Amino acid sequence: MIRDMTIGNPIKLILAFSIPLLIGNVFQQLYNIADIIIVGRTIGVDALASVGAASPIFFFLLTLSNGLTGGLTVITAQKFGAKDESGVRRSVTVSICISLLATIVVTIFSILCLKPLLAVMNVPAVLIQGAYDYISIIIYGLISMMAYNLLSSIIRALGDSKTPLYFLIFSTLINIVLAILFICVFGMGIAGSAIAVIIAQAISSLCCIIYIMKKFPILQLKREDWKLDYAFAMQHLKLALPMALQFSIIAIGIFIIQSVCNTFGPNTIAAFTSAIRIEQIATQPMLSFGIAMATYTAQNYGARKLDRIRQGVLSCSGISIAISLFMGFIIYNFGETLIAIFISNAEPEVLSIAKTYLMISSTCYFFLGQLFIFRNTLQGMGDARIPFIACIIELVLRCFSALYITNMFGFLGICYSNPISWAGAMLLVTISYFRKMKQMKQSPYWQPSLQPHHEI
Repeated sequence: MIRDMTIGNPIKLILAFSIPLLIGNVFQQLYNIADIIIVGRTIGVDALASVGAASPIFFFLLTLSNGLTGGLTVITAQKFGAKDESGVRRSVTVSICISLLATIVVTIFSILCLKPLLAVMNVPAVLIQGAYDYISIIIYGLISMMAYNLLSSIIRALGDSKTPLYFLIFSTLINIVLAILFICVFGMGIAGSAIAVIIAQAISSLCCIIYIMKKFPILQLKREDWKLDYAFAMQHLKLALPMALQFSIIAIGIFIIQSVCNTFGPNTIAAFTSAIRIEQIATQPMLSFGIAMATYTAQNYGARKLDRIRQGVLSCSGISIAISLFMGFIIYNFGETLIAIFISNAEPEVLSIAKTYLMISSTCYFFLGQLFIFRNTLQGMGDARIPFIACIIELVLRCFSALYITNMFGFLGICYSNPISWAGAMLLVTISYFRKMKQMKQSPYWQPSLQPHHEI
């Protein structure tokens, strides 16, 4: 269902968009988490550590895909908000071409650099073959990951966040079944886990294609929509490349942290891997609000309803604060219990290391929630520069924590790396948002709301 977010109550629109998105994000995380649980409980700690040691590369590919496709479809959402149907179709064709080219380049580059990357990451010799087997399959199947992220982003750009959710739930269940089948029945080991991920993502993509063809007349592409428009393509790239690079920089920070973590041995790697997966689930509500704000802002910016952007940010920020405090409380108090889900008969050392990380990180979810809100709002307004600088700040602060604080205090440096980087980046994007809103108040497009919002 197409949802026009330029009319109606802002917070109700954002909530209606965010909740399906949240469920979808959780299920997307379950792709990897389910595999880790199955690997950790059926193969063992070393196998779990192998997947964990390679996880920064997987995270890099995932975030690169999310950043690129999310940036491309900002233009799609803006054209939809401006009621430009031809512009929407042309934006989709440009996005398809750019995504396909990027997939080919990244796949070739990743395969060529994989072995040197694993060496640079200090992956222990006992884990390196398992890590290579897992991540090489993920790389070869990158096309399915990119396809799903692009197609679901296009559907969400038109205001429909429910349909990608349904497909994702279905394919996640398939992933779990296949992972159990490949690992436990066929004895394919870690490779079976990766193959299950790729097949499940391919099914998600196919479902999106069929749905778009049947339900979205506005996306029935014509021959003229494929005509190359260099200026229009560059308009997409000016948003997509900084967002892809921005997300990649975040992944590079995780890469550095994991490289330092790998020097502590298999138990620490397994503990850190489990703790990170729990944190990724816990922070999904904040992430979902951020993604919703990008679409909401892009549509209203395209429609020149700038006052609605301010109203949406204010409401969404307040809800995000409440959720971040609640999730922080849950993880702080029950994190150790959740860790036990990942590893059968976990050693006390593994549980203790994971608990330490979660107790420190969970007290700072407030910073992450606000970072998501203000960064995505700026991106929805077409500002890729400030979010990119914020990612540079995140990278620098993560490197400082991983390399210097860890050198002085050991694993605690890794525990503090995310909170420090979240706080620094949040400060920049928050200040930049208020400065941009102050500038836009001088615009002739800025009109205070004179009529009450229509209920949905």
